[in-house]
Amino acid sequence: MTTTVAPPTPPATTKTAGAGIALVLVAQLMIVLDSAVVNVALPRIARDLEFTPAALTWVLNGYTLAFGGLLLLGGRLGDVFGRRRTFVAGLSVFTLFSLAGGFAPTDDLLVAARALQGFGAAIAAPQVLALLTTSAKDEAARAKSIALFAAVSSSGASIGLILGGILTDVGSWRWTLLINVPIGLVVLALVSRLVSETARRPGRFDVVGAVTATGGAAAIVWSLIGAPEHGWTSARTIGGIAVGLLLLVALVLTERRVAHPLLQLHLFNSHRRVTAFIAAIGLVGAQFSTFYLTVIYLQGALGMGPLTSGLAFLPLSLTIFAMSRVSPRIAARIGMPGVLVLGAIGLTLSFLLLSTVSETSSYAGAVLVPFILNGAFASLVFTATMALGLEGVDPAHAGAASGLVQTTQQLGGSIGLAVIASVYVANGTPGEVVPGMREAFYAAAALASIGIIASLTLVLRRPSRTRSYAPAPVVVAE
Repeated sequence: MTTTVAPPTPPATTKTAGAGIALVLVAQLMIVLDSAVVNVALPRIARDLEFTPAALTWVLNGYTLAFGGLLLLGGRLGDVFGRRRTFVAGLSVFTLFSLAGGFAPTDDLLVAARALQGFGAAIAAPQVLALLTTSAKDEAARAKSIALFAAVSSSGASIGLILGGILTDVGSWRWTLLINVPIGLVVLALVSRLVSETARRPGRFDVVGAVTATGGAAAIVWSLIGAPEHGWTSARTIGGIAVGLLLLVALVLTERRVAHPLLQLHLFNSHRRVTAFIAAIGLVGAQFSTFYLTVIYLQGALGMGPLTSGLAFLPLSLTIFAMSRVSPRIAARIGMPGVLVLGAIGLTLSFLLLSTVSETSSYAGAVLVPFILNGAFASLVFTATMALGLEGVDPAHAGAASGLVQTTQQLGGSIGLAVIASVYVANGTPGEVVPGMREAFYAAAALASIGIIASLTLVLRRPSRTRSYAPAPVVVAE
């Protein structure tokens, strides 16, 4: 039996509500930066735990695979069980296995801990965006919340490199994981006081949808992660992608028939939303791969250590946060499609400028300006793709939509990294760093051009009215 009751009382003051927003954004930053924070520490991890070169990549990929593969499931769990409750469960798992990873005595246990961190992150992350958007009092507050979320998400990788460099140089690589524990415990202790619970929508859980969505996304991400090492035409790559696509086809066929689908197919009825997803695949793929290339260049060609190379990303991060204050005003003047066009063009320009790096280049001469441009326009891209991805979504499906937005970004990042790593290796020279960089950054620009083309179709198309929704009443299971 279910009873509909009034929504829970929101935080009593604007100050308390702002503290709740800040709290969940801290958790989002922790989740996002964890995909990059161990990057600069990998050489020391390899030395301490005796990783082989091939196995070392799974310190990163174990997290990415679980995170990208389970986001759809995490979004749906929030819709069914309540987003704050699901957020707490996911963050608890993330924090626990951050502790386990920090004390991992062997390579296998570290990789397992990283995968379970990714599992917890996938359950918690969709709830953050859903909580922010459904609790906004009006469209202006919603745009501001999305801009802040975009700033945190788009700067997470660069902040992770900075933090990872500091912790590794000053202390130990283990602190890149252990730092999550006190932050996670503080968020868990305060979230029930500062963030209201959302409606529970009990019903039969879509087990087949959960298996096919998770299996399909995980198979594709797994195949793309290994493509640079095993080859794009290898049986592993082609077979894994084929299995993933078949599972996703099975997902679509299943979701058309079940009463409570994991994947809300009506979310694909919006041209603006689907176009934003396509743009995100190209733009986020190009952006994520930039960190891979520039870390190699800064440490391999310019001779920077973990701390210095991490701090080299500071201008990029600061620019992202500065632009997050401005992007809602830009959107109010030119609309979100215009913001996406502007961001896509600027981001592509930053990749073309980075393609000029050479053995004789300096950080100030070849990297600093592209980093500033990249940060400014990445903020616009993330803001626009998230806003368009959630535009007009009923609060009842905000968790599923948030999971879909972030799944698209994770798949885009995996595709981009696989493509650009392959281009870099194919055009590189063994033992040298710079050969292959130009072609790899050209590939990043080509991926970003997908975003330009997609966003232009939004600007040239007649705008359609979008539907807004009032917060739904809470449904409590008895």
